[in-house]
Amino acid sequence: MKIRFAAAIACAFMALAATTLPGFAVGEEEQHTSSPTPLPKYRQECAACHIAYPPGMLPADSWRRILSNLDHHFGTNASLDAASVKQLEGWLTAHAANAEQRSSVPPEDRITRSTWFTAAHDEIPASTWRRPAVKSASNCAACHTRADQGNFDERYIRIPR
Repeated sequence: MKIRFAAAIACAFMALAATTLPGFAVGEEEQHTSSPTPLPKYRQECAACHIAYPPGMLPADSWRRILSNLDHHFGTNASLDAASVKQLEGWLTAHAANAEQRSSVPPEDRITRSTWFTAAHDEIPASTWRRPAVKSASNCAACHTRADQGNFDERYIRIPR
């Protein structure tokens, strides 16, 4: 019963996310919004270290703050030249979540601390995030096998043991 309830909640979230999150893709049979084609500079610079998070996962102000602090990017120096930052900011903010899609800015501009993320992952025990193959909640690709394509459909989830 608990698993069915969790699956029902996950399906409801996927339907909600598909209609409210730009850049949140689900399966072909379900309603979806595809991720925008990533800017080559975004793939080159950002996806070199982590997945190219769909821009719709954060509001524009969050992306601006992240880009203005790249020398301290979540504990890493990810500094870029001003032209690259300007190009990335234009693309990310153009495809970012808007006010209707996000009720609040996530703490510290972290996707993993946003209301929608915590609601979607509330059934995941803390021990799962600490598994060697997962490492942290920000490692989407550990469980979402198509995260690199912007597809977070539950059919493509494989939680490592």
